[in-house]
Amino acid sequence: MKKLGFLFALAMVAMVACKNDATTAEEPQLTATPPTTAANVNTPVPTANPLPDSEPAVPAGPITTISFDEMEYDFGMVMEGEKVVHEYSFTNTGDEPLIISNAKGSCGCTVPDWPREPIAPGESNVIKVQFDSKNKGKVGGGLQSKRVTITANTDPVNTYLTIKGKVDKKEEAANTPS
Repeated sequence: MKKLGFLFALAMVAMVACKNDATTAEEPQLTATPPTTAANVNTPVPTANPLPDSEPAVPAGPITTISFDEMEYDFGMVMEGEKVVHEYSFTNTGDEPLIISNAKGSCGCTVPDWPREPIAPGESNVIKVQFDSKNKGKVGGGLQSKRVTITANTDPVNTYLTIKGKVDKKEEAANTPS
Protein backbone atom coordinates (compact mmCIF):
# COMPACT_ATOMS: atom_id res chain seq x y z
CA MET A 1 0.00 0.00 0.00
CA LYS A 2 2.92 2.34 0.81
CA LYS A 3 4.41 1.61 -2.59
CA LEU A 4 1.16 2.57 -4.29
CA GLY A 5 1.04 5.86 -2.38
CA PHE A 6 4.67 6.59 -3.23
CA LEU A 7 4.07 5.85 -6.94
CA PHE A 8 1.03 8.11 -6.90
CA ALA A 9 2.98 10.96 -5.30
CA LEU A 10 5.84 10.45 -7.77
CA ALA A 11 3.38 10.56 -10.69
CA MET A 12 1.87 13.80 -9.36
CA VAL A 13 5.31 15.42 -9.05
CA ALA A 14 6.19 14.31 -12.58
CA MET A 15 2.96 15.79 -13.97
CA VAL A 16 3.55 19.13 -12.25
CA ALA A 17 7.24 19.26 -13.22
CA CYS A 18 6.54 18.55 -16.88
CA LYS A 19 3.77 21.13 -17.21
CA ASN A 20 4.58 23.74 -19.83
CA ASP A 21 3.68 27.22 -18.53
CA ALA A 22 4.65 28.96 -21.79
CA THR A 23 1.33 30.21 -23.05
CA THR A 24 0.76 33.04 -25.45
CA ALA A 25 -1.94 35.66 -25.31
CA GLU A 26 -3.62 34.19 -28.40
CA GLU A 27 -4.03 30.72 -26.86
CA PRO A 28 -7.16 30.37 -24.77
CA GLN A 29 -6.64 29.53 -21.14
CA LEU A 30 -7.98 26.08 -20.34
CA THR A 31 -9.32 25.40 -16.91
CA ALA A 32 -7.35 22.71 -15.19
CA THR A 33 -9.12 19.50 -14.32
CA PRO A 34 -8.68 18.36 -10.76
CA PRO A 35 -6.03 15.70 -10.29
CA THR A 36 -7.20 12.14 -9.95
CA THR A 37 -7.15 11.11 -6.32
CA ALA A 38 -8.22 8.00 -4.51
CA ALA A 39 -11.41 9.82 -3.53
CA ASN A 40 -12.56 10.49 -7.09
CA VAL A 41 -11.08 7.66 -9.15
CA ASN A 42 -14.23 5.53 -9.33
CA THR A 43 -16.83 8.20 -8.75
CA PRO A 44 -19.62 7.58 -11.26
CA VAL A 45 -21.14 10.53 -13.00
CA PRO A 46 -24.92 10.13 -13.11
CA THR A 47 -26.27 10.67 -16.59
CA ALA A 48 -29.72 9.17 -16.23
CA ASN A 49 -31.66 7.20 -13.68
CA PRO A 50 -30.57 3.58 -14.26
CA LEU A 51 -33.39 2.20 -12.11
CA PRO A 52 -36.80 1.60 -13.64
CA ASP A 53 -39.71 3.68 -12.45
CA SER A 54 -41.39 2.29 -9.37
CA GLU A 55 -44.69 2.28 -11.23
CA PRO A 56 -45.10 0.32 -14.46
CA ALA A 57 -45.94 2.39 -17.50
CA VAL A 58 -49.60 2.81 -18.24
CA PRO A 59 -50.55 1.76 -21.74
CA ALA A 60 -50.91 4.70 -24.09
CA GLY A 61 -54.39 5.46 -25.26
CA PRO A 62 -57.79 6.32 -23.92
CA ILE A 63 -58.80 5.92 -20.29
CA THR A 64 -61.56 3.54 -19.21
CA THR A 65 -63.03 2.26 -15.92
CA ILE A 66 -62.96 -1.08 -14.14
CA SER A 67 -65.39 -2.50 -11.60
CA PHE A 68 -64.65 -5.51 -9.37
CA ASP A 69 -67.32 -7.73 -7.81
CA GLU A 70 -65.18 -7.71 -4.64
CA MET A 71 -61.95 -5.92 -3.72
CA GLU A 72 -61.12 -8.02 -0.65
CA TYR A 73 -61.21 -11.78 -0.06
CA ASP A 74 -60.93 -13.42 3.36
CA PHE A 75 -59.83 -17.04 3.03
CA GLY A 76 -60.43 -17.81 6.72
CA MET A 77 -57.99 -20.18 8.45
CA VAL A 78 -55.55 -22.43 6.57
CA MET A 79 -52.67 -24.59 7.75
CA GLU A 80 -49.14 -23.45 6.97
CA GLY A 81 -48.00 -24.72 3.58
CA GLU A 82 -51.42 -24.63 1.92
CA LYS A 83 -51.97 -22.55 -1.20
CA VAL A 84 -55.06 -20.41 -1.48
CA VAL A 85 -56.35 -19.47 -4.94
CA HIS A 86 -59.08 -16.89 -5.51
CA GLU A 87 -60.50 -15.33 -8.66
CA TYR A 88 -61.48 -11.66 -8.59
CA SER A 89 -64.17 -11.01 -11.21
CA PHE A 90 -64.18 -7.63 -12.92
CA THR A 91 -65.97 -5.80 -15.71
CA ASN A 92 -64.78 -3.08 -18.07
CA THR A 93 -67.41 -0.45 -17.26
CA GLY A 94 -65.93 2.21 -19.54
CA ASP A 95 -66.28 3.01 -23.23
CA GLU A 96 -62.75 2.00 -24.29
CA PRO A 97 -60.85 -1.32 -24.26
CA LEU A 98 -59.34 -2.10 -20.84
CA ILE A 99 -55.62 -2.91 -20.95
CA ILE A 100 -54.09 -4.32 -17.77
CA SER A 101 -50.38 -3.66 -18.10
CA ASN A 102 -49.30 -5.22 -14.80
CA ALA A 103 -50.50 -6.99 -11.68
CA LYS A 104 -48.08 -7.36 -8.80
CA GLY A 105 -48.35 -8.96 -5.36
CA SER A 106 -47.01 -7.22 -2.27
CA CYS A 107 -44.57 -10.11 -1.73
CA GLY A 108 -43.34 -13.23 -3.48
CA CYS A 109 -45.94 -15.40 -1.73
CA THR A 110 -48.78 -13.65 -3.60
CA VAL A 111 -48.82 -14.25 -7.35
CA PRO A 112 -51.50 -12.78 -9.64
CA ASP A 113 -52.42 -14.08 -13.09
CA TRP A 114 -54.25 -11.54 -15.27
CA PRO A 115 -55.57 -11.38 -18.84
CA ARG A 116 -52.97 -9.98 -21.23
CA GLU A 117 -55.38 -9.18 -24.05
CA PRO A 118 -57.57 -6.03 -24.07
CA ILE A 119 -61.01 -6.40 -22.47
CA ALA A 120 -63.77 -4.85 -24.58
CA PRO A 121 -66.25 -2.40 -23.01
CA GLY A 122 -68.95 -4.29 -21.11
CA GLU A 123 -66.93 -7.52 -21.08
CA SER A 124 -65.93 -9.37 -17.88
CA ASN A 125 -62.90 -11.44 -16.93
CA VAL A 126 -61.00 -12.61 -13.84
CA ILE A 127 -57.69 -12.02 -12.13
CA LYS A 128 -56.56 -15.17 -10.37
CA VAL A 129 -54.46 -14.65 -7.21
CA GLN A 130 -52.53 -17.42 -5.49
CA PHE A 131 -51.28 -17.01 -1.91
CA ASP A 132 -48.66 -19.51 -0.67
CA SER A 133 -48.76 -19.82 3.13
CA LYS A 134 -45.39 -21.58 3.39
CA ASN A 135 -43.43 -20.13 6.38
CA LYS A 136 -46.29 -17.72 7.15
CA GLY A 137 -47.93 -19.65 10.01
CA LYS A 138 -48.10 -19.05 13.72
CA VAL A 139 -49.38 -21.37 16.42
CA GLY A 140 -52.99 -20.33 16.98
CA GLY A 141 -53.14 -18.54 13.62
CA GLY A 142 -51.10 -15.63 12.34
CA LEU A 143 -52.98 -12.91 10.45
CA GLN A 144 -51.85 -12.44 6.86
CA SER A 145 -53.00 -9.64 4.58
CA LYS A 146 -51.50 -9.26 1.11
CA ARG A 147 -52.20 -6.65 -1.54
CA VAL A 148 -52.22 -6.99 -5.31
CA THR A 149 -51.67 -3.82 -7.34
CA ILE A 150 -53.43 -3.76 -10.71
CA THR A 151 -52.04 -1.22 -13.19
CA ALA A 152 -54.28 -0.40 -16.15
CA ASN A 153 -55.45 2.39 -18.44
CA THR A 154 -57.86 3.59 -15.75
CA ASP A 155 -58.15 6.65 -13.52
CA PRO A 156 -56.68 6.12 -11.01
CA VAL A 157 -53.94 4.08 -12.67
CA ASN A 158 -53.65 1.58 -9.81
CA THR A 159 -56.42 -0.53 -8.28
CA TYR A 160 -55.74 -2.58 -5.14
CA LEU A 161 -57.08 -6.02 -4.29
CA THR A 162 -56.58 -7.68 -0.89
CA ILE A 163 -56.35 -11.35 0.07
CA LYS A 164 -56.27 -12.06 3.79
CA GLY A 165 -56.83 -14.67 6.43
CA LYS A 166 -55.09 -16.60 9.20
CA VAL A 167 -52.33 -19.16 8.80
CA ASP A 168 -52.09 -21.74 11.57
CA LYS A 169 -48.99 -23.71 12.42
CA LYS A 170 -48.82 -27.06 14.18
CA GLU A 171 -47.30 -26.83 17.62
CA GLU A 172 -44.05 -28.78 17.60
CA ALA A 173 -43.03 -30.73 20.65
CA ALA A 174 -40.27 -28.83 22.41
CA ASN A 175 -36.96 -30.58 23.13
CA THR A 176 -38.08 -33.92 21.72
CA PRO A 177 -35.14 -36.33 21.51
CA SER A 178 -34.65 -37.65 18.00
